[in-house]
Amino acid sequence: MAIPVESFILHPQQSGTLQARLQQTIAQGILSGQFRKGEKLPSTRKLASHLGISRITVTLAYTELLASDYLMSKDRSGYYVSDTAPETPPFEAKTQVPDRVDWGRAIGQRFAEGDPINKPQDWARYRYRFIYGQSDPTLFDHANWRLCAIRALGAKDFNALTSDHFDRDDPMLLEFIARHTLPRRGIFAQEDQILVTLGAQNALWLASQVLLTQRRTAVIENPCYPALLEILNQSRCHIHPVDVDAKGMVPSGVPDNASVIFTTPSHQCPTNHTMPLERRKALLDRAANLDALIVEDDYEFEIANTTTPSPALKSLDADGRVIYVGSFSKSLFPGLRLGYLVGSAPFIREARALRASVLRHPPGHIQRTAAYFLSLGYYDSQIKRTARTYRARRETLINAIEKYNLTIDGPAPSGGSSVWMKTPDHVNTAQLAHRLRNRSVLIEPGTAFFPSMAPSDSHYRLAYSSIGQEHIETGISLIADEIAQTGLVS
Repeated sequence: MAIPVESFILHPQQSGTLQARLQQTIAQGILSGQFRKGEKLPSTRKLASHLGISRITVTLAYTELLASDYLMSKDRSGYYVSDTAPETPPFEAKTQVPDRVDWGRAIGQRFAEGDPINKPQDWARYRYRFIYGQSDPTLFDHANWRLCAIRALGAKDFNALTSDHFDRDDPMLLEFIARHTLPRRGIFAQEDQILVTLGAQNALWLASQVLLTQRRTAVIENPCYPALLEILNQSRCHIHPVDVDAKGMVPSGVPDNASVIFTTPSHQCPTNHTMPLERRKALLDRAANLDALIVEDDYEFEIANTTTPSPALKSLDADGRVIYVGSFSKSLFPGLRLGYLVGSAPFIREARALRASVLRHPPGHIQRTAAYFLSLGYYDSQIKRTARTYRARRETLINAIEKYNLTIDGPAPSGGSSVWMKTPDHVNTAQLAHRLRNRSVLIEPGTAFFPSMAPSDSHYRLAYSSIGQEHIETGISLIADEIAQTGLVS
């Protein structure tokens, strides 16, 4: 029995090439049972004419499906749905089973508190999106990333792609991190002192799980990275916030019982202040006197700096007490989820074992693709292009802030991708953010960044990584107008 040619439709909402769309249509028809085993497909000429595409496109699609065992060919007869084609397992229809479990009692630990910053899923549809952690796709080198991904799929790299390396990482990526990335921060490490992670957040989680217990004390910055606070709460350790000033964490505020000190010296999160060299040395001395460890999250050190980056804390470390966290996700694109930990070999050994018990290792293809992108020089070009764009956006943002009489909390930043702001005391930034959404403006209220029992509700963060330069001033004017209207109402 032949399948009618009218059964084949290329829906306009499908993505990909014509060949890929046709393959998807036929495969879905087979899996859904619409096209049955042994049925004959239309000839390549007839189907091409019906769909208005070239005959070679249909032939290539049939050939790919033949190789995947969806189709079979018969000499001088054409293509048929294969007798051994994949199929969806048959399941009997069942009515909805009532849930009689008391999940409020059954759940031992709770993690689903939601996004503390309440970032909308449809953020990209907003015109004035001053939100952190999202990139501008127009800045990314898609073409060369695609070439690196294709190269990583080649026969030469097949083992790196398909093997389960258990707790090992891609040797090419490790070599590049050790020989090129870390030396730029003054850090020199062997491969047994480096662990690839699923981004910086995964690295922080691994560090907290290995280093902290219920009896130990973690020192964090106030304000701080909200996800870090969630991670530390999961470890059930004692948490001691230390206020930051225009130079970052104040070493004298670190308590005597500190076990692990978490800090963001390059660009403090969220204030974006950079810790100067003297403060870094003082913090190292304080940690040494207490025999405490330091976890240094060195995110965004390379992005948009107008001054020479300060040396990493890890580079100043004389006795191995600093654990370094780096990430490629911020400098390339957030969805990459690729970072790394650097520390003494005994620590990395434990972190590696913990990672292996949870996820083995980050996907081999992603690691090898990133290794090619880094080693072939595309990464450096990407950083330079992004830095130029961010500098221009930051200048436009700061000028607009001054023009509309908004307030930066502290000195204007010299790098990074965001600015920490403060409103008059009568303005609640959570309510302000809610009202601004009606004007297609997204900001990040500051409450989630404060670990104390009485967080500030008059701070907010403006990021410029995903907003076009042409939209910045108008967005700032809308924020200023909404704040002014709040003053009139109050």
